[in-house]
Amino acid sequence: MAVLLTLGLLSLALLAAALIIGPAGETALAAAPARGAPYVVAQVGAADDTTPPTRPAGTRPCPVPQAATPTGYASICWDPSTDDTGVVGYDLYRLDAGGFVLATTTTGTIGGFSGELNRSYTMYVVARDAAGNVSSPSALITVSATVGMTPTSSPTPLPGDRVPPSKPTGLNEPCLWDYRGVAFCWQPSSDNVAVTGYDVYRETATGYAKVGTTTYPSYQSSGDPGVVIGQRYTYVVVARDAAGNLSAPSDPLSVLAREGLPSPSPLPPSCTVSYRATTWGSGLTANITVRNNGTIAFEDWTLTVHYPTSGVRLVSGWSADWSQAGSRIVGTSKHWNRVIAPGSTVQVGFVASSSGPPPAPASFTLNGRDCAVG
Repeated sequence: MAVLLTLGLLSLALLAAALIIGPAGETALAAAPARGAPYVVAQVGAADDTTPPTRPAGTRPCPVPQAATPTGYASICWDPSTDDTGVVGYDLYRLDAGGFVLATTTTGTIGGFSGELNRSYTMYVVARDAAGNVSSPSALITVSATVGMTPTSSPTPLPGDRVPPSKPTGLNEPCLWDYRGVAFCWQPSSDNVAVTGYDVYRETATGYAKVGTTTYPSYQSSGDPGVVIGQRYTYVVVARDAAGNLSAPSDPLSVLAREGLPSPSPLPPSCTVSYRATTWGSGLTANITVRNNGTIAFEDWTLTVHYPTSGVRLVSGWSADWSQAGSRIVGTSKHWNRVIAPGSTVQVGFVASSSGPPPAPASFTLNGRDCAVG
């Protein structure tokens, strides 16, 4: 009888040791490594160590026997990493609306954090050695917060939208051939209310960095110019809704950074403007000849004279309907000169006053196209 009592007390002590209080005051999983896990202290000469531990593998859901919080607890397990001098710890990162944040640190191969019951959380883990070298990140994993493997009650769900969008699928490249860098597309996610955007993450040497956000749900593509042409990069996409719910990340896509298509040579100006001004005191008379240099007629044209300041004020004009908007004096065609055929010209003009010596125009545009000055 005494032997059975002793064994029972020993089992309770081991179960209690499975949970400890984390640095933020919330319960975290025990730091004690599993049998055979590479748990070591700093080694002599660690400062010369530049080799990071191996990437943690085998991430999997790993609910604790009973969470220490009545709301929920999200936790995972993984296989131990190896290192030439020894692994001293693991950092677990959780995906929030702004990106991945450090959730907890442990010396064992199980970790987790308090969460909202039944809500899904995406996370990854990296290993560290005594010299501060950090491994490549584990694969992303999404698990739901539970109250343990043997819950005693089911808390009342919180009000509001708690349904995340569906996981983005169908990532493919290249879908933007003219883009210099990385460009890829995906299929739209669905949501019980509405998807409001997508966040794009690139895998780095030690984690996952947000490199873009698409706020137009109907536009499922992304570009990343901050890459080295000719190298491959791995990306995942996460959908989100207005309530802040985040989808599970897409399957990773390896993308080649491409040079893109060469930029086309700019077209020569299809119009030329000859500007002659007669000035006196604070006034001027502008005589303007517009020539169509292209092969297509300008119809119902609008000529805009851009002055460097708004000190030039329109008084009157001829051969066009003239108006002013700030430093721009704008003339629109009359019914009798509404067409400027290829190779032909039209002559217009106006009278203006100036707050100082009349300046020369900075530029001219015809139907929004820049004209040469000659």
